Amino acid sequence: MSTPNAARAPRRPARELLLDAAARLFYANGVAATGIDTITSEAGVAKKSLYNNFSSKAELVAAYLEARHEEWLGLYRTRLEVAADPREKVLAVFDAYADHANSAYEHGFRGCGLLNAAAELPAGDAGRSAVRRHKEEVEELLATRVRELLPGEEQRAAELARHLSFLLEGAMARAGLEGKDARLQDARDIAARILDSL
Repeated sequence: MSTPNAARAPRRPARELLLDAAARLFYANGVAATGIDTITSEAGVAKKSLYNNFSSKAELVAAYLEARHEEWLGLYRTRLEVAADPREKVLAVFDAYADHANSAYEHGFRGCGLLNAAAELPAGDAGRSAVRRHKEEVEELLATRVRELLPGEEQRAAELARHLSFLLEGAMARAGLEGKDARLQDARDIAARILDSL
């Protein structure tokens, strides 16, 4: 005979519950439209728990942005593990974006969560700077892989990485508007043709 406590799963920490709830709500409804009360209700925790874990909504937004980027990096690392050569490693960045687009979103795919949040934040906001750093990191990942394809051609590799980054971000914006990954698949195909012509 089992005890009542044995059947119950351990409760997740409030910080984790809050961050998960905020991530769902921020992505579905926007940062500005999502209030603290809605987040705590969705997380199933007291309002005090939010302020015990985050000093402000801005700090919660910063944690959300970091978590979104880490989520994408995890998808990228998974794709990188099976990439056989530098060309495939470049395309792994595109594949990870498509994987992110195909994640199960409660209210459908709405584009890049980082850019969506940045669009709501005022100029000079720390969150906008964080999004910029994350996007620069993606461009540097592309540059690192392109340099492997163009050894000794640093400037050409940097320019190509920048072009691929623009292609990727433009495709992500259109994919978000259309709610599906078709534009990301198109961008991957264009990137593959560019790489094949090197």
